[in-house]
Parts: sequence; C-alpha cells; structure tokens
Amino acid sequence: MLSAQNLSKKYGQLQVLNDVSLEIKKGEFVAIAGPSGAGKSTLLHLLGSLDFPDRGHVKLMDKDIFKLSAKKQSAFRNEHMGFVFQFHHLLPEFTALENVCMPLWIADKNKKEVTEAATAVLKTVGLLHRMNHKPTELSGGEQQRVAIARAIVHKPSVIFADEPTGNLDTANAQAVHELFLELRALYNHTFVIVTHNEKLAAMADRTLFMKDGRIEMERLKEDIG
Repeated sequence: MLSAQNLSKKYGQLQVLNDVSLEIKKGEFVAIAGPSGAGKSTLLHLLGSLDFPDRGHVKLMDKDIFKLSAKKQSAFRNEHMGFVFQFHHLLPEFTALENVCMPLWIADKNKKEVTEAATAVLKTVGLLHRMNHKPTELSGGEQQRVAIARAIVHKPSVIFADEPTGNLDTANAQAVHELFLELRALYNHTFVIVTHNEKLAAMADRTLFMKDGRIEMERLKEDIG
C-alpha cells in the first residue's frame, strides 16, 4: 500500500537519509527505531509528503506523491494521511470536538456529518465526556487522545506518528500504545510510528532499525525474545 524507492535527503552538507527503500502493507503496524540523528523523523516526513526528497519516490495507493502538484498533493494528504506528533499541536481556542472536526472542515464536508463523525471518534478514544473542553482543560494524555482522534476522523489510509508518547508519563504512554492497537483492530488502520519507546516498538508487526540514514536491520514481532 505504501512504498518508498531510493529516498535520499541532505540538509546542507549533512546526508540525513541515504538511499532508503521500503514497503508497507495495508493494516500493518510498523515501528521505526534507532539513535537520535539516524534519519527516522526525516524518513517519516518524506513518507508523509511533509518534506521533499533530493532523490527517490514515495507511492501511496499507487499514487506517486511527489509527481502531484502542490494543491493535489495537499488534498491527497488530507484525504489519505493522518498525523500524530510528540506535541499534540491542538488549536487552543477550540474545543476537543472542534479540533477533531478540523480535517473534515478543511475538506469542506457537511457540517452535521462532520460533527457526528468527530463525536463518534471521540467516543472511540474515550473522551466523549471531555468533548466540549479546550486543550488547557485537558491532561497531557487526554490532549494526545484528541490528537489521535483528529488523525483518524477522516478514515485515512495510513497514520504517521512521530514519537507520539515521547511527552507522556509511563501510564499515559501505555494507554496510547493500547489505543493504537485497538484502532488497528477496529479499523484496520496502517500505522508507521517513529519511537524510542521499546515497549511501543515491541507491539509493532515489524521494527525497522535505522543508523546513519539507512535501514540497518528489520525485526519481526515473532522474532522478539
């Protein structure tokens, strides 16, 4: 469903990503791990078309993303991709419900249907009772659940997450891990997650270990232990 061929990226003279290729199947849960500076986040940003490679291609649903115009690329990303980051990036002046509505509002969907969809997904992540609260009234774990709800409300083909539990305590991090697995079981979402958290990586179907801008090795879940 998602593939990358020969991705390379430099920032100045620094080679951050060096000829990386991979394939990810629909419904797969893939973790990307490795030391700081290995190129993990850069790879994720290229897969999600948040940045442009110096060389290489990314295909999602058989679409070569970087051959699309900027406008079509943006529309394709909003339809097919969901993003969760270490910091939730919620809009402080809007409620949890309104924050979750954003991707569908941007896509100019029917307002009633948008509200219904956002309410349903907040129920799924266990925050129906907090839907009218603003981010400052929510705990860190609750804010990240709102961010996850926002990432899945438009039923994307793939969800990209960059250190999604990096800013959470142990209990909240574990809750987010379990939520990802529940969502995958419910909706067959495809997850690609950059993480330093060994427990989260261990839950993945596959873990890709990066070093010096390359995928150095791959570990399957059944190989653990």
